[in-house]
Amino acid sequence: MNEAHGAPLHVMAGVLRDAQGRVLLAQRPAGKHLAGFWEFPGGKLESGELPQPAMVRELREELGVLVEPQDGVPLIRVPWHYGDRGLLIDAWQFTSWRGSPASLEGQTLQWQMPWEVDPTTLAPADRPILQALRLPAVYAITPADVLPDHAGTWHARLAEAIELGARLIQLRLPLWPAEQVRDLAERLQPLALRHTARLLLNGDIEGARSLGPGVGVHLKGAQLGELAERPLPWSQPIGASCHDAAQLAISVHLADFATLSPVAATASHPHVPALGWPRFQGLAEAAALPVYALGGMAPALAEQARRHGAQGVAGIGSFW
Repeated sequence: MNEAHGAPLHVMAGVLRDAQGRVLLAQRPAGKHLAGFWEFPGGKLESGELPQPAMVRELREELGVLVEPQDGVPLIRVPWHYGDRGLLIDAWQFTSWRGSPASLEGQTLQWQMPWEVDPTTLAPADRPILQALRLPAVYAITPADVLPDHAGTWHARLAEAIELGARLIQLRLPLWPAEQVRDLAERLQPLALRHTARLLLNGDIEGARSLGPGVGVHLKGAQLGELAERPLPWSQPIGASCHDAAQLAISVHLADFATLSPVAATASHPHVPALGWPRFQGLAEAAALPVYALGGMAPALAEQARRHGAQGVAGIGSFW
């Protein structure tokens, strides 16, 4: 793309993932912009070059490996600005390639599990790629009508869900006292940590801060305008409820991911116009963080959502 006419520089990022689930990171060498920061290998398109051939060329020149375009899976597109320099990072994941990755351009390489990577060591534009790697395709939210005296039932139900593979759950229980929700999260916390699952409290920043790693917060739309910086450390996940481009733009600086709703019409909000998939895709791909489709969703729609630029789907009813 042509920066001279204001278009962002199109950059391909190759996320190589080995049989153990580790990802390959390269450290930017001395003398380069953001020297010392780690990033996913790749580089910019040359004039007139198409994205997939650029990916193949960059990984061959940088690492000495050969990937086949058809083996790549789109992960996330990250629009980013470093000052007045605009980038569009197009990240694709590969689990197969030919050759052994080697440092051909003087960069230090390392393999790490995604959950072991410290996001602060990554170039800022690469942090959303890491979050997309960490996040599952399904984000389950507890029903709002659960009564406080059903705490025992829901503790068992949530524990079973984590054992069966749920990796991101929002404890949205508006009928419960805040302390009771925190207690539920604390009881589930050891199990969640063992399974690399994450629990998010709905809007309760202080509760999440008191519980520590493995428990985060899902920010309400009204909270987005009240915060000047990320309210929790990187070891605690943060989601954000969004309905438009402005909220998504704010969320980039506060959260690891967002939900965008409503994609389809819902019985709970019958008078709210649905975004539809084309509008959702436009907003999601313009946002520099992973975005879940919310509103009229079901787990079976996760793949459709991914085809429209989503991290996956989020929801309540059919998710339980």
